[in-house]
Amino acid sequence: MGLSEYIGILRKRWLSITATAAVGVCAALLVTMLTTSVYQATSQVYVSVRGGASVNELAQGSAYTGRQVESYAALATSPRVLEPVIEELGLDSTPYELASSVSAEQPAKTVLIDITVRDESPDLVARIANGVAESLATVVQELEQATGSEEDSPVQISTVREAAIPTDPVAPRAGLNLALGIALGLLLGVGLAVLRDLLDTRIRSAAHVAAVTDASVIGAIAYEEDAADHPLIIQGSPHSPRAEAFRSLRTNLQFLEAGGGPRTFVISSALPGEGKSTTSVNLAITLADAGSRVLVVDADLRRPSVSNYLGLEGAVGLTTVLIGRASLDDAIQPWGHRNLHVLASGQIPPNPSELLGSAAMTSLMDELGERYDVVIVDTAPLLPVTDGAVLAKLIGGAVIVIGAGLTHRQQLAGALDSLAKVGAKVHGIVINRLALEEQGGYHYGDYGYAPLHEAGNRPEDELPVEDGAPRHVRPHRWFAGGEARPVSAEVPAGLPEAQPFVLVDRESVGPRDVRADLKDDG
Repeated sequence: MGLSEYIGILRKRWLSITATAAVGVCAALLVTMLTTSVYQATSQVYVSVRGGASVNELAQGSAYTGRQVESYAALATSPRVLEPVIEELGLDSTPYELASSVSAEQPAKTVLIDITVRDESPDLVARIANGVAESLATVVQELEQATGSEEDSPVQISTVREAAIPTDPVAPRAGLNLALGIALGLLLGVGLAVLRDLLDTRIRSAAHVAAVTDASVIGAIAYEEDAADHPLIIQGSPHSPRAEAFRSLRTNLQFLEAGGGPRTFVISSALPGEGKSTTSVNLAITLADAGSRVLVVDADLRRPSVSNYLGLEGAVGLTTVLIGRASLDDAIQPWGHRNLHVLASGQIPPNPSELLGSAAMTSLMDELGERYDVVIVDTAPLLPVTDGAVLAKLIGGAVIVIGAGLTHRQQLAGALDSLAKVGAKVHGIVINRLALEEQGGYHYGDYGYAPLHEAGNRPEDELPVEDGAPRHVRPHRWFAGGEARPVSAEVPAGLPEAQPFVLVDRESVGPRDVRADLKDDG
């Protein structure tokens, strides 16, 4: 991981890092407030020898005291020295308890001893330090005299600095605690951010895609807040980042065509909710705007949604053509004033995979390839069901749509593996919803069969049919000119009865509200 990646992690996780640092500061302040103040006082004594009769005696005495100073320092915390202090000051503690508050050290290359005492009372620490110094001098005098004759001890301990009553506590140190809290909080925050990024296998960039596959990223669709209300790019600004991203995707696909590549594209994803259907529809719109004659085929026979987004009826479409109950010309619906046509899903069959892999489907795709410049086929996701892989094998390849922040690397790898097993090529990867807020939920539990009568997506505001027209109707033609006109024609026998509907120019009525359907987009 390079420096730029670490910087990217810090920029992405700055909020959590800041929060962790704030927690560190709060913890430091809490510790400081709850910690009892401790004071410290130090007295200093000087170890020397009494005057000698000659220079040699003085030299010998000095050498002796130099060797003994370390022992005297250790003696300062002994019960023999501390017991008189406890009695004199009336302390409610044992010598061993007092010894934990007393320390004695010899500064390097000196005959001095620093006696330091720490306690909660500033007055008491000074008295104890001075008392220990006096008691040490007395005990050393007694010990040195006991080892010699009746003469005075040659060693003399004098207090050179009495302990003063401290005014400020030595602990807690608020500034130090605060600095440590900030430092530890930042360190923990950065560590957790890096660890989280390392453990997070969700795909968020082209670099993450490159770590899984050699397939090129041919599109990066920007996320916009109003995309849920306006899923089609023509509903928003034509110069929005999202609209421009689809034009860039269109250009990349046109380069594939220019090189003798396919003109029929299967659009799929690893899991539902990644935006494959909106990608299919918007890509088809941009291709039609560029002058291509385009057909969108809703081959997602589990949860079809193309007709929802385009405001079309979906009861008659791909499945009814495949089983021979409707002609292709009758099932295909023009859309708007563009060179765009739509073949809806038709009624949901009980055997989608078998139907999509049939000889009738092969023949149909060949015919569509002859009729249109570009055919966009929206299919079911690859991981939950085999429909997408079946179509990709039939057509020769697929474009995979990834929901940024939704798809995990292992899920993309699984989707690519399902294509590789059937010998289908990956034409490219489209990263959708860049900068999308992280979401969970990758199940496909509600992606299943539905009763046939639910296959049609009927308009919410129905218009009347002509007097005497049969109640069975089907989509037949999209009338231009901004005028709603009734249409009627019989559906072949055997299909369930549908409610009457008409097809009107999109500009005059507009598509149905698809906000509720966006979250279910396959």
